[in-house]
Amino acid sequence: MRNVGPNTFIGAQMRFENWDEIRTAYQVARVGTVSGAAEVLGVHHATVIRHVDALEGRLGTKLFQRHPRGYTPTEAGSQLLAVGQATEDQFSQLAARISGAGEEMRGELIITSLPVLGGLVMPAMADLMHQHPALVLRYITDQRVFRLEYGEAHVAIRAGARPTEPDNVVSQLGINRTALYASHAYLERYGRPKGLGDLSGHRFIGPDTRDSRAPFFRWLAQTQPTESVVFMANEIASQFTAVVAGLGLGFLPVLQAQDDPRLVEVVPPQPEWDSPFWLVTHVDLHRTPKVQAALKALRAAAGKLEI
Repeated sequence: MRNVGPNTFIGAQMRFENWDEIRTAYQVARVGTVSGAAEVLGVHHATVIRHVDALEGRLGTKLFQRHPRGYTPTEAGSQLLAVGQATEDQFSQLAARISGAGEEMRGELIITSLPVLGGLVMPAMADLMHQHPALVLRYITDQRVFRLEYGEAHVAIRAGARPTEPDNVVSQLGINRTALYASHAYLERYGRPKGLGDLSGHRFIGPDTRDSRAPFFRWLAQTQPTESVVFMANEIASQFTAVVAGLGLGFLPVLQAQDDPRLVEVVPPQPEWDSPFWLVTHVDLHRTPKVQAALKALRAAAGKLEI
């Protein structure tokens, strides 16, 4: 083992990709025992020993003197303790600043939802931003599930099964009602169905897979022949365009399609086609004024739309 100069540890640590080892060794230096560090970190004591051994191997020096009563930092270990303490202080200051920012009705507010919900989100956020002009809205629409625990969004609106990610606060916003629509051109060409029992011979627009989890697409797969689905797409925007173009009958959210003069509702919403909308926030940000104000505005807008 070689000796470590005063600045060697600080320079060397910046090259490490595994910061867990540094954090573990810092806690051992601070607490003085492997068991104590394991308790603080919430890991097994064997993990602590493995991290310390790996870090000493990377540095090429001993960080601790082992003895029956615990671990005593060597000179290099004392340097680690000083660096770790400074880093912890900096993180504490950063957390305080972030917490303070969360108490203000200003700065960026990130909301994510399916594109179809723009008609709900925009009016709600217009009212909120009028009341708080220092807010800046970033609205992201995507099929993927955004990770709130990674800060990808402050508020997520999701459809389908109740979200179950840990550390998220979930409440129901409303019901996503879906009806079967057609264009005027399609109805002139193929006739208008009289109801659910009059769909034989009609053409349908569906998802790009027969295994879709959407309840109305499950109904389609269970009740209509495969060959009746003549157009398939993986996004609601493409399905919507296909219905407008007259390619077939298509399932569209009532919220999106009901006021479009190009479309005709041929079968009204069915209970088995419904799916709930969920408001999702992370527990660490749920109580902040900015997030609470956004939730209140979205619920008020949903109430006006009666979704």
